[in-house]
Amino acid sequence: MANELTGMRVAILVENGFEQVELTEPRRALDAAGAQTAIVSPGSGQVRGWKFKQWGDSFGVDVSLADARPENFDALLLPGGVINPDRLRMNPAAVQFVRAFFDTGMPIAAICHGPWMLVEADVVRGRQVTSWPSVRTDLVNAGASWVDQEVVNDDQLVTSRKPDDIPAFNRVMIELFAKARTAAKAA
Repeated sequence: MANELTGMRVAILVENGFEQVELTEPRRALDAAGAQTAIVSPGSGQVRGWKFKQWGDSFGVDVSLADARPENFDALLLPGGVINPDRLRMNPAAVQFVRAFFDTGMPIAAICHGPWMLVEADVVRGRQVTSWPSVRTDLVNAGASWVDQEVVNDDQLVTSRKPDDIPAFNRVMIELFAKARTAAKAA
């Protein structure tokens, strides 16, 4: 997968309480494929991850949400964790940031509880998606067709269920992002 995404800029939108492995492993895969990743968060300085049942490590925020512009990126990654998307979906600027990626046709990858942001941005109607099981009802109520699969690709959207699915999630995410990059270059 080396260099498939060279020059591609990927925003990783998080708030304190993101599931750490759902940021670190996809980010590592994106970086290995040549992408330039940036942590975007409502705050500045540091955000803190969640390691399954306890607080995890702190990570530097590359761009504050107030300064982030979707047009400065080519794709979006939404890690899960219960706390992270629950806080983000209450932030109108974060919801609009997600919506802007969808509206402009940029690819989005969301894992675990990350699809809560897709519900809040009202972008799942008519789409097939997956997520952590507790998010299923919210997705269905928002008009999505929920399936229990390790990863689902529906047009510009890739979703996945949980940390165990990260290898498949990373593979499909990079395939989608590479396809979008090729299409953008052709246009």
